[in-house]
Amino acid sequence: MAQPPYVPHAPGGAAPHYTSPPQRRGGWRAGRPGELAEGPQPAGDGFGHQGPDQGYALRLAKRFVPRLALQPGEKAADVVAGCVTVAIKRASLFGRAPVAADLQTAFDHWGYLDAGTPVEVVASRRALFAGAGGHDGYTVRSRIAEEVPPEALGAP
Repeated sequence: MAQPPYVPHAPGGAAPHYTSPPQRRGGWRAGRPGELAEGPQPAGDGFGHQGPDQGYALRLAKRFVPRLALQPGEKAADVVAGCVTVAIKRASLFGRAPVAADLQTAFDHWGYLDAGTPVEVVASRRALFAGAGGHDGYTVRSRIAEEVPPEALGAP
């Protein structure tokens, strides 16, 4: 990079200029401690359901909020958070990013898109989804996703 004209020069000395660093011998390999070796993603308690672009499910869920048939005592934030987790689980079973059909399946499974849902289903889901939308709702959302078997999600 050239030196600006307003920067004083040392008398009789040349202006400093860019020099590249010394060349490195040999190849470079990524050897970071957090990098996964070849193979599947880790699984177990607390790992959730891995997949690409999972945050897109939150954007898709906004389209379903006006259609939700909420009963007294149910909060839209809790319902969306719980059903997004179920949609992410479904998408990960297929090995892809979430799509609108995943959210449709999740909301339909819990009866949130049908105003005629039986009273006993509403009572059980109200207790299950309570607190799912909060900042400490990870365990609640995990429990919601575990309640839905893969067969109900159309797993291959």
